[in-house]
Order: sequence, then C-alpha cells, then structure tokens
Amino acid sequence: MDVLFGSIDVRELLSVQEFDESSPLSAPDLRLLIDRLQVRSLQIKEKVRDYIISHHKDLSVIFTSCSEAVARTGDISEDVSNVIRLISDHPIDMEIRDIVDEINSKRKELKEKKEFLAIIQTVVNLVRRLTSVREDLKDGRLMDAAGAVRDLKKALPIHDEVVEKREPVVFGLLRKEWMDCFDEVREVLLGLLEDIISFEPESGIVRVKLQLTTVGTNAVDLRTVLTSMDVVDMLDYGFARVADLMVKYTIAPIVSNGCPAVSVEESDQDSGQMTEAILKLVPSSNSRVECMDGAAIYSEILQVIKFISKFICFENGQWMRCFGRLTWTRISELVISRFLSKAVPNDASKLAEFQRIIKLTSDFETGLKEMLFISASDSKDEKLSNFAQNVEVHFANRKKTEILAKARNLLLQCDFILAPEYTRKGPTLKDGGMDGNVAQHAVDLLFYPESCVVSKAASQLMELVHQTLKDVCLSSKRVAMEFYHAARDALLLYQAVIPVKLEKHLDSINQVAILVHNDCLYLSNEILGLAFEYRSDFPSSVKEHAVFVDMAPSFHQMAEDILQKQIQLVNSNLTQAIDGADGFQNTHQMQQYESAKFSIDQVVFILEKVHIIWEPLLLPSTYKKSMCIVLEYVFSRMIKDVLLLDDMAAEETLELQRLIHLTVESLSSLFESLIAINEKKKSQEGFTSVQLEELLPSLRKLRKLAGEPTSVNKCGSLVQCSRSIRHAFKIYNNSLGKWRTS
Repeated sequence: MDVLFGSIDVRELLSVQEFDESSPLSAPDLRLLIDRLQVRSLQIKEKVRDYIISHHKDLSVIFTSCSEAVARTGDISEDVSNVIRLISDHPIDMEIRDIVDEINSKRKELKEKKEFLAIIQTVVNLVRRLTSVREDLKDGRLMDAAGAVRDLKKALPIHDEVVEKREPVVFGLLRKEWMDCFDEVREVLLGLLEDIISFEPESGIVRVKLQLTTVGTNAVDLRTVLTSMDVVDMLDYGFARVADLMVKYTIAPIVSNGCPAVSVEESDQDSGQMTEAILKLVPSSNSRVECMDGAAIYSEILQVIKFISKFICFENGQWMRCFGRLTWTRISELVISRFLSKAVPNDASKLAEFQRIIKLTSDFETGLKEMLFISASDSKDEKLSNFAQNVEVHFANRKKTEILAKARNLLLQCDFILAPEYTRKGPTLKDGGMDGNVAQHAVDLLFYPESCVVSKAASQLMELVHQTLKDVCLSSKRVAMEFYHAARDALLLYQAVIPVKLEKHLDSINQVAILVHNDCLYLSNEILGLAFEYRSDFPSSVKEHAVFVDMAPSFHQMAEDILQKQIQLVNSNLTQAIDGADGFQNTHQMQQYESAKFSIDQVVFILEKVHIIWEPLLLPSTYKKSMCIVLEYVFSRMIKDVLLLDDMAAEETLELQRLIHLTVESLSSLFESLIAINEKKKSQEGFTSVQLEELLPSLRKLRKLAGEPTSVNKCGSLVQCSRSIRHAFKIYNNSLGKWRTS
C-alpha cells in the first residue's frame, strides 16, 4: 500500500532528463505524460485489488467489529433512556442528597466533639499545671514554678492585646489565672530578694545573706531566686528596687558626701561556710582631699561594683549587664554633676591639669567593662570619658555663656545718660579738644584723626571683646573657636539689644541717640582693627575662619541711619516752626510780625538745643557736616518763603530785614563753633582764609536778601534782590514750558 501514499515524480514519466520546471510542456510531452499516467493508474488499481484479496480475512474481522460496536451503542442509548425515565418518575436524587447532608453533618459534629474534647484536655492540663505552680511555690521549688509559668505563658497568648471573638471564654479565665499565678511568683521572689538583700541607710550598710533560706520543704538561696526571676523574664523588675537603693545609699554618698571609704566583710559559721556579705561605708576625715582628683571616688565606686558582681550577680555577665543598665545612667549623671562638672577649670591655662582626671575616668570605665557592668563595644556607655574628653568644649561653652551674659548685662544696665557736667553749653575749646569731663568718656577712633564720646556700655563691651580675643590667642583649637564666636556674638548683641531697649529715645532728639551713633561708629572702627591686632596670634585653625570685617558695615550703617534720623527729626521740627510764620506775609502788621518773630525764636531755640547736644558728643567733622545740613535746610526754607512773597511795601521790607538780622545774630555762637572747626581743619591742611559763606551757601543769599554786604556783593536791598530772583525764576519757568511743549 506504500504506492498509494507516495508521490509521482513527473521526471520519471517523461523521457527528458533535463527538465525545466519554469518552461511549459510541449504537446507530445503532454500526450506521453497522459498515457503514462493512465498506465500508472492501472498499476495502482491492480496493486490495491491484490492487497484487498490478500488481506480479505483481516478486513472482514475489522468490519464485523465495527458492526457489533454500533449495535452495542444502540443498546446503551436505550438503557440510558430507561434510567432517565425511571429517575423522572421517582426523585431518588433528593434522597441521596439528604443522605449525603446527614453524613456531612455527622462528620462535622464528630469533628467538633473531638476538638472540644481536645480543648477540655488542654484546659485540664493547663489547670493542672497552674495548680502545680502554686504547689511548687509552697514547697519552695522556685525553679519548677518559674519554668511552669514560662511554659504556660507560651501556651496561652498572654501578650495578644486583641483576643479573637471565636476563642472560648475559658481561655480568658485561664489567662487571668496565669496572671494571678505570675503575681504570686513575683511577690514570693521579690519578698525573698528583699529579705536576702537588705539596706541600713543610717549606718551605711548593705547586707547580702548567703546562707540558704527555707521555703516550705526546700531551701533556696540568692542564686536560685535570681535564676527564677531570669526564667520568668522579670530580672529587670526584680533588680530595679535593689539598683535604686544601691545608688541611693552607696554611690550617691560616695560622690556627694566626702567620698567615704568602702569596706567589705564576710561572716562565717563555725563550719567555715560563709553566711553573709556586708558592704559598709566608713567616713574618712581625709577623703575630701583625696577626692579632688577623683582617684578616691572611682576607687570606692569600683569596690561597690565588685561587691555587686561577686555577691549579688555571682559574676554572671548577663546579670551584671542587667544591673548596669538599671544603674549606670544615674551613676554617670551623679559623677558628672557632683564631680566632673565642678572639676572643669575656670581658667584656660589650667586645662592641662585636667588630663589626669581624664585618664582616671578612662581607667575607671575600663574596670567597669572588665566586670561587664557596661558594654565594651557600645561607645554610648562611655558617658564619663566622653564628658571628660570634651572638657574643653564644656569649658568653652560655659565661658561663652558667661561672656554673653556679661555683655547682655552691660547693655541692659547702662542708661546711656551722661551727667549734666558732661554736656558743654559753650563753644568748643580753642585748641579743638574736649574739656576734662567729656574727655573721660572720649575714645580715639582707629581710622579717624578725631575723638568722640561713647557710652560706658560700648567701652566696657570692647574691653570684654579684647579680653576674649586675648584668650583665643592662648587657648587650644576647640576652646579658641568657641571664644572667637563668643566675641562675635557679644558684639552682635549690641545691635540686638540697644534698638529695642532705646526705641523711644531713638525716635526723638536727645543725647542718647547721639551716644548710640557714636557707639556704633566706635564699634565699627574697633571691629575693623581686630583682625590686624589679633589675627597673627590666633591658632592656625581659627585663622582660617576668623572674620570680623563683615560686621563693621552693619555697625557703620546703623550709626549713619541713627544720625540721618536725628537730622530728619530736627528738620521736621524746624519745618513746623517755620510754618508758624505763615510765609512771612504782612510782617508790617503787628500781629503777623509777632507771629513771625515767635517762629524765628522757635527755630533758634531748636538749633541751639541741637548745638548743645551735638557739639560735645559728635566728631567735629560729623558735627560740622550735620549742622550745615540743618542750617542749609532752614535758610533755604526761609529764602523760599520770602521769594514767594508779592511786591512788598517799604515798611514790610524793613521788618523782614529785622527778622533776618535777628535770626543771624541769634545763631552767632553756632556759627562760631562751625568756623572754629573749619579753621582748625583748614590750618592743618595749609589753608589760611575761611569764609562762613563757604560752609553755608544759603547764608550768603539770606544776607543778600537782608541787604547785608557779603564777600561777593557789598550792596543791594531785599526788594531788589527778591524782584531779580523772581524775574529769573519766571524766565526759567517759561523756558522749561517751551522745552516741554517742543
């Protein structure tokens, strides 16, 4: 049958050996191909017929089997139809389902009963074990009782905060019963511990009983009690009271009460067995001297810790760490507050002497690590060494706090008021200097050839800063850096405290504002000189960071702002006074003349007041500049008001001239103070002739309006001058209007 499943190759049917599949066949080739295909078809048919004849028996068996299978399929179909018909007539499936449900219910009930039985058995076992705990306690079997409590704690979810609702109520009762048992175990263990370790505060004695104590029918000792506590995870709780009393009655007296000596005694029975260990504090008259370097304190504390390790913790490392966690924080705080902090030197030169205390402290903590009282790997337990090794920082912080507190007190306590004798009402001295009283408060400025008066607070503040910077030059790196910051902060305190303290004074014309101005100018100059004075002597680490020049501009600006505000306040008062003259109109009328004269008197009074306040306090150059600004403002305002007047009668002109003459004559002392300052400066610079009009250009105009001769124009009247000036203003205004139009 392989021929039926094989493929026919055209090349075999054709006689052409080189056959091109892409080219079409010729007609002869096609006819030849058809003939040969027919022959091949006949061959295939013949082979099929021969195959069927040769396998006739096998094929008959196959067809017979197929016929029987078809017949059986029909029988099965008929049987299924009968079953379906039977089920439809009688609902047996409901009965089967009920039977299955009942079987499942019985199985579930059986499972629940088994579970309930298991719970009952568990509860019975737990109750039996809880009962055995109480029996073990009565008989003194503390280890068995502690082990049972520990196992029961695992069996019952004691630590679950939220209990599932499906949980049987009996487990809640069992938990309560376990808690009661635990409390009983705890009370028994704590009672035994309190009986074994006792304290006698009055005599400074700690007793530890080493002989067995009978509980029920068994004897227990301290080791058994502590082991039982460890089993039930209450060692911290059990040690808490002992640790507290040990620190209170042994460590605290050693650190605070003159370092009493510690002695350890052991009591023996006749049989030679040790029954009791006693720790006793023995006051010593020489202990105070020994405690100055801490050697006695550390030695006696180590004796106490050794006593704890040997007779209480039995050299058990875990128990010692537990006891150490409960006491070390308090012990270290006591040593730091009562000894180390007080041993910190007050003088930077004595810091080297503290090195011995640092070594003693390190050796002390090393001894504690060897006894496993503190951790050997956790640096956080090295509280004393960390404090002692940072003593320079503590010293520097304390000194910095003291410096800033002193600076603040200087600023807050100073009233910035000079005594009346320090305010000079007369002209300046001919030599340009200050009188003796004022000179007591005068300081030389580094970058000015003049002196000025400053407040006591500013001078004392700079003395404090200079002393602090001298300490920077003599201190170690860390201390020097803290001192450097303290000096900067002390200077900055002035800017923070004074504006708030003197806010009301700075908003009015008074002596205090000028003193604050001088303070800021003085501090600005001193700050600029600090780096030149001290930088070369600073430690190298401080040289890299020390900067003072950044603070000087803020002080200089503060001084300038205060002075400008004073000038503005003076000008504001002068404006109000001149406004009362009503533009100097109708001065030929008596009432208007008196009003104008009163305004002139007010102006003179204000200027004299400013003269009296400013001249003794301000730098001569600053006084001259500020006073010229004020006078220029006054004279310009008077000239403006006069020029705005219409054509005046001769009588009105004469009255105005009288007022101007009165103003100039009343300010003669003020003019003399300015000329004296200017002449001194001009003479130093090589000049010989000085005119008042050079300082006050408006004064020349004012005198010209009054008809007085000046260095520029020896003649002229007020009327002519006013007319000519008004004419000039008209020409200017017309030209300005034409320019804007174009």
